[in-house]
Amino acid sequence: MQTVILFAVNDEQRLAFVASGIVGVGVGMLTWWFFRALANDDLEQSDEWRYDINRINELRKVDTLYRLFQPVIQVLARMNRTTFVDSLPKIQREIGAAGLPRFWLAEEYLARCQLLALLMGPIYIWFLMNSFGIAGMLFSLGAVLLTAWYLRVRLGSRARYRVVLIKRRMPFLLDLLTLLMEAGTTFLQALDQAVREFEDHPVASEFGRVLSDMNMGKTRTEAFQAMQNRLADDEITSILGSIIQGEELGSPMSHVFRTQSDVLRIKRTQRAEKLAGEAGVNMLLPGMLVMAATVLIILGPFVVKFLVSESIF
Repeated sequence: MQTVILFAVNDEQRLAFVASGIVGVGVGMLTWWFFRALANDDLEQSDEWRYDINRINELRKVDTLYRLFQPVIQVLARMNRTTFVDSLPKIQREIGAAGLPRFWLAEEYLARCQLLALLMGPIYIWFLMNSFGIAGMLFSLGAVLLTAWYLRVRLGSRARYRVVLIKRRMPFLLDLLTLLMEAGTTFLQALDQAVREFEDHPVASEFGRVLSDMNMGKTRTEAFQAMQNRLADDEITSILGSIIQGEELGSPMSHVFRTQSDVLRIKRTQRAEKLAGEAGVNMLLPGMLVMAATVLIILGPFVVKFLVSESIF
């Protein structure tokens, strides 16, 4: 009997030792992987395309999550290339319009959103299984999917909001360009001065990229067309299209900028008038509900009193 107990104790000790060893090795590998991922070492440029290696290196520098989970993100990105092939061009445009680093590919950013949702999974499981038991597992799966969907939708909302900010400030930047060019400065000098005046605003970021493209050898037409493709907004596309047309026809740029800034202000006024007109219609139903509630508050006591007196008699 003692021998059996001794063997049982030894088996338990062996299992505990093996389990401790596995946990220790896992913690050690996790620690090594964490510090290795935090390192900003550039990848070696071997058989892969040189520009893509440079892009990945820059992305590792600007995004900590990508640096920590790069292998996982790349696996998810390969899956996204075939699963969401129709949505990737739209996501790529939204990445540009949202002002995110241009090193992101659409499938990689989508993989980043999916990874964040998966990392939230254990938290959802812990809370929901404590509340709903086994059914909490299904709720956790739904919560992970909703998180990934929310992050995807949030990108579109962020892009639309940034485009609105650009449209609000663009007339003032065009006015400044007009004044500077009428004062005798060249287009590049005027654009550089305007970008510095509107520093830390999305409109300065976009026109700064236009300036960088022209400094790297692109023509004005190509630089403004790249801005059109990034923002993908009908109103901005129309404005930039007029600027491109004026450049091709040889019209004075100061005159083109002044005209387009006036057009933007007129459109903004029309948009404000439209919203003001819609506000009256949108307030009609809440106003009727408030009026009905007021009538009930005033007449309610008299109706109740009348009904009570009728029931007594």
